[in-house]
Amino acid sequence: MSYDNLAGRTAVVTGAASGMGEATARLLAAHGARVALLARRADRLDELAGKIAAAGGQALAVPVDVTDGASVDAAADRIHQAYGPVDLVVNSAGVMLPNPLDDGRIDEWSRMIDTNVTGVLRIIRAFTADLVAAAAERRPADLVNISSIGAHLIFPNYAVYGATKAALTHLSALLRSELGPRDVRVTNIEPGLTDTELGHHIDNQELSAQLGGMYEAMGTLSSDEIADIIGFVASRPAHVNLRQVIVQPTRQA
Repeated sequence: MSYDNLAGRTAVVTGAASGMGEATARLLAAHGARVALLARRADRLDELAGKIAAAGGQALAVPVDVTDGASVDAAADRIHQAYGPVDLVVNSAGVMLPNPLDDGRIDEWSRMIDTNVTGVLRIIRAFTADLVAAAAERRPADLVNISSIGAHLIFPNYAVYGATKAALTHLSALLRSELGPRDVRVTNIEPGLTDTELGHHIDNQELSAQLGGMYEAMGTLSSDEIADIIGFVASRPAHVNLRQVIVQPTRQA
């Protein structure tokens, strides 16, 4: 696959400490983009930045908590000082905490909403002006949101997680109506079962085992395979917007 159009671009990737975010950052940097790595775990970001640099790429480790507006603003300032304006934003940070609704875990609900929805909005707010300016200069400008097949499929005990991803999917469509006329592409990607750390946050043993059984029965996608799709959509000619990508293991589809 050729990603020649990624060379020279400046990207922000959230959730870059692991999983789809890390894989995406590696791919973008390997094809000539400068990549700002955003996540909470500074040690993981530093390690990834070092590996990217050793491979000849450019990466900036920027510890950030997307649930904290001041943290996001400080991260944006640091990125702008180091790299200038960005033209590619990948919202990969997310958390999945399934439990029965009648457990009433408001703390988990708040964490998912603040990370999966409001956290995405904080990042979008920080970089929309950059994307619009890049597009005005007739350069590719991309906002890529990582939602989930859970935005559509019904999984018992995943009500709040699914609701946050449905919100993100619809947010992407609405943003497209605002940003598309200004030549900013908005892509919403909905992975199915994918082998990431997301499932490791589950503290309900029954639900954890259930998810493990689904992995075994249907197989999983890899983070690199999701990164491959992100690299593909972001490297199309500027007038081409792949607006929605649903990708699942063949047995799940």
